[in-house]
Order: sequence, then C-alpha cells, then structure tokens
Amino acid sequence: MFFPIFRGEMKSLMCLLASVRAASPFPLNCGSVRKRTSVEFGSNTARCLQITRGTDVKLMSEAAVPLLRKRDTGPSWDRTGRRTAPQKAPGAALSPYIPYTKPQSKAAALFDIQSPFEEDVIAELCSRLQAFPRSDRAEGLASLLGACVEFGLEAHSPPVLTLMNECLELLSNRDIGVAQLCRLGEVVCALEGRRSRVLTEVLDCVCAAVEEDVVSPSEAVMVYSLLTRFCEPASQQQTRILSALHTDTRRLVHRLKAGQVSDILQSLLKLQQTQAVSLVLRLSHRASRVFKAFRDDEIMKVLTALMTLEQHDGELVAAMEKHLPGRLEKCDPELISAIMEYCVQMRCRSEPLFEAVAENFVRHAENHTTLQIAKQIVAMGRLNYLPQCSSQMFKKLESILSERFSQFQPRSLVDVMHACIHLERFPLNYMTKVFSPHFLQKLQAQGEPLDKNTLGQLTQLHLSTMLECTYYWGPRLPFFLHVKRFSSAGQAFETPMERLLYRQVKGPLAQLLGGTFFSTRMIHGGYTIDVEICLDESGFVLPPSQWDHTYKRVVLCLDDPNRFCTNTRHLLGKEVTKRRHLQRMGVELVEIPYFEFEKLQTEEEQIQYLHDKIFPAVSKFNNQAANQLNQKSTVRQTSL
Repeated sequence: MFFPIFRGEMKSLMCLLASVRAASPFPLNCGSVRKRTSVEFGSNTARCLQITRGTDVKLMSEAAVPLLRKRDTGPSWDRTGRRTAPQKAPGAALSPYIPYTKPQSKAAALFDIQSPFEEDVIAELCSRLQAFPRSDRAEGLASLLGACVEFGLEAHSPPVLTLMNECLELLSNRDIGVAQLCRLGEVVCALEGRRSRVLTEVLDCVCAAVEEDVVSPSEAVMVYSLLTRFCEPASQQQTRILSALHTDTRRLVHRLKAGQVSDILQSLLKLQQTQAVSLVLRLSHRASRVFKAFRDDEIMKVLTALMTLEQHDGELVAAMEKHLPGRLEKCDPELISAIMEYCVQMRCRSEPLFEAVAENFVRHAENHTTLQIAKQIVAMGRLNYLPQCSSQMFKKLESILSERFSQFQPRSLVDVMHACIHLERFPLNYMTKVFSPHFLQKLQAQGEPLDKNTLGQLTQLHLSTMLECTYYWGPRLPFFLHVKRFSSAGQAFETPMERLLYRQVKGPLAQLLGGTFFSTRMIHGGYTIDVEICLDESGFVLPPSQWDHTYKRVVLCLDDPNRFCTNTRHLLGKEVTKRRHLQRMGVELVEIPYFEFEKLQTEEEQIQYLHDKIFPAVSKFNNQAANQLNQKSTVRQTSL
C-alpha cells in the first residue's frame, strides 16, 4: 500500500530519513526495537510513503542520498514542488560528491531536520492519510511518530500533538488490526509514557480485539510484548486484557513456534503472572514438542521463566534428555549453567543430562568461567549424583582449582567445596585455604556480614573434617562462626519433617512402644531429628521421665517426597550428608520412606512394618550390650 504525498517538502523528509537511518538509535517501524538495515528501511518507507508531484516520483535509494547541508548550500525544492539549484559563486566549480556522515552534535542534527516536521506538512500528510484503510492509516501514523522519536521531538511539540490528535480520531472507530495497534502503542509509550491518553485508547482497542478472539499467534506475542512495557499489576485494564489473552493463547498454543513460546514465557515472567499455571504448563508442554527448533538463547529464556514461575514439566525434561546431550559439545557454556540451575531448582536428577555435562566438563572445563564451573559441580552435589566419569571430573576440578583458585569468588568456592562433601569427596588440599584467617576475612569483606547459609556450609565442612577426615590436621573453623542449628538457615541443610507423614506414623509407633516413649524435633549436633527413641545400657526403651539416663539413641527419619529428587527414590545431597554425620556421632538411623509406608492399608500392617524396621536396630544394640556385659563379667571373675 502506497501513501501519496503532496508537496516537495516530503521528498526532503524521506531523503533525510533514509540518509540518517544508519545513525539513528530508534527504529522507524515501531513494531521492533532492533536496528534495521538500509534495505529494510527503504522498503518500509517506500511502502508507507510515495512522493508524487504531477507524476509519480520514486524515492531515492540510500546510496544515492546526497550530503545533507545547510539550507542555503544544498539543492532544495520550492513550495510548488520544483527543484532549485543552490546558489554558487561566479566561476565556482561543482564540488565532488561526499557521502553522508553522522552530525557531530544533536544541535547540528536538529538544524538540518527541522523543516521536514513543519506543522503544515504534518497536517497535510494526516489529511491525505484519511483516505486509506484504518489499519494502513495506523501504520503510517506509527511510522511518522517513530520518526519523531528518532529525531528527538518532544511530546508537546506541534507536529507530535497533531499526530496524537489524529491517532485519537482514528482510534475512536476501533476497526484496526492488532499488529498495527501494538506498533502504535509502543511508539506512543516511548513518546508520552504510560499515562498517555492515546495509549489508553490503544489498549481499549486491543482489549476489544482480544475479547473477540480474533488474535493470531504472532499478534498474541505482540500484545504480551506491549503489556511488558508498562507493567501495572493493579491496573484493571491490564488484568482484563491478560485474562482474555491467556484464554486465547491456551487455544492457540498448538500453533506457536519455538521463538513465540520463549517470547510469551519471558513476557509472563516480566508481567509476574505466577497465577497463570495452566497457561505456563501448556507452554512448557509445547516447548517439549518444538524443543529441537530452539536456539541456545531461547532455551535459556524458557528455563529461566519456568524456574521463576516455579513450574516443572516431565515432558520438557524428556525432550531435554533427548536433544541436549548432542548439543552440549558446541553450545554456549552459559546454556549448561542454565540447565544445571533448572535441575537444582526443580530437583530434577537426570542421568542422561548429568552424564553429558560431566563428560563435557572433563573435555572443556578450562574454557568455562569460574561461576559456570561452580554451578555444574553444585548441581551434582545437591542432587546427589556421582557420574561414571567422576574420577576424571574431580581430577579436572582439582587441576582448575590449583590454577585458578584466586579467580573464584570466595562464596562460589565455598559452594564448590560444600557440594563435594555431599558426594563424599573431601578436597583437603583446599580446606586449609578455606579455613585460613585470610580467606575468612575475604568472605566478610564482600560488603555484607556472613549469612546463615555460608556459615552453615562452613560448619558442615568443619564437621566433615572432624567426623569423616580424622587424619586432617589443618586449620579449623573458629567456634564463634559455628551454626548452632542448621534449621536456622532455612531448608538449605535439612528438609523439615512433614506433619502429615508424622501423624500417620505416630499412632502405630505409640502402640508398638506401649506409649509415647519418643520425642520429636530434637537437636543433635546441630541437626533436627524427626523422631528419637532413647535406650538404656541394656537396650530397653526409656520413658520420658528417664531420658536423662539415655545411653543410645535410635532416630527415625520420616522421609516425605520433598527429601527426594523429583520422581525418584534418590535422597537429596543435603539429606545424605546429614545422615552420614549423625551416624558418625553414634546415632542409629531408621529410614521410613513415604513410598513404603503409604502402601500399608491397615494399622496392623503399619505396626508390623515399624517393628520390622526398628527391632533390628534395637536388637543389634541389645547384642552389643549383652556382649559388653559378658566381657565385664569375665573381667570381674578373672580379677577375683
């Protein structure tokens, strides 16, 4: 569609727009914020505006645009549309062609471009645009307003006010395409901000179109993008648009392309649409179908959005397991970091992904940043996954730590050390550095005092050296930095007991023991114990009144789904480390996993199950106690 133009001034305007396009920071086509090439600019300009004077005159190409000079030095056109030659001194020769260069200052640019935006020129152009369909008219107005933004015109300048009034008159009919409305809304928002009257009218028209269910997939993406420019959760208008748009997008989700899926998820993230669970899950399901078509940056957008919106889809993980292992060799290392972060947050222990990441780490870890290295090791530790190439992986890690120890941020280094102990790998060569006064001072010198999480990690490292590495004689963590209760650091070191599972176990356990001869949520070595049964020297259960005479403790671990990796029976790394430490402290552990206890139908079955679980631990201690008593008796007889 071509827009006929009236006077010769518009030819000057169009030549000017084409000539300064390469130096302009704002796109003329308001539907995109990227910088277009000269070819794209020329085609869009020719489509929107055609210069006519009696007979049609084609736009000059960007390559043929002469140098823009001051008004008295270059060729110009009079008010009738005729071209007039510049005034030259007698005998002066023609100057050679000089290509256009960017003006040295903003003032110089405004000096050259003021004339094309004279009020009468804009008014006449708006008059001519009224003869065209409303969508084309909206496209033309958006292009002109985009040019105003490019050239730095203020919202209160006469040309802009004229165009805004024209937009208000156009929007009163509400028969405009959604794509044109979105482009117009973006440029109006850039000119007048969120409180623009024109923007309000644009949103009303968009709302009407969305509620009429006439939005295509590409238009849905544009509407989401428009709404992210002025996110106002309290706005009733935005709430109304989003509600209808979510419904339309759920209907269109099977038609979305890979890029559109990632764009919509990013928009939902920016708009803080955590309540749109159904739509996010459908988008995640669609992402699993088109996963092969995603670029690396689009995968990162999808994973980031799903992590923040806290949605997990098993089909997406299956698609990742199918397509990602072969891509890791050549992909951006930042993508690997995003994958591991997603797995940690969703507690997704994926063997194909972790094996591929470990093999890639062995081959290319030296090309990764220290933060990327830390994220990969931390994910494997927290999800309790030891890859098949673990020996090569830890040798590589040790080599990197030796060469780049000073490059690691102190807290990232603590994260790496802490993840290693989850996998029963104890980097003693670097424990001495971590516990050194100099390193601890560096931790505290990062601007804020040590948080509970960092102190808890250091305390667990200290416990590992005390309980599991008795041959370590290096520096220890100062006592005043120890965490007294790991539960004070949230759920970073232990998962709280689920009350539902406890209520299911409490009754049968009391019947088995003959009373409530157990306690809950006791603290032992800094760890919170689910259920504790106290025994005397002979191995008999002690009632609460005699717990001061406890000789041995039997601890029941009531393991609900939150203590396991998602959809597996593998405990999280923090739970494995906690149990190792408790056992080293002399505690007898009895694990009661939810997937075993929930199968029991009757109370008799539950009592028998608990008896079969607890009795071996008690009888084991009884045998030990009996042997000790026999030994003591033998010693007494010998002495006699």
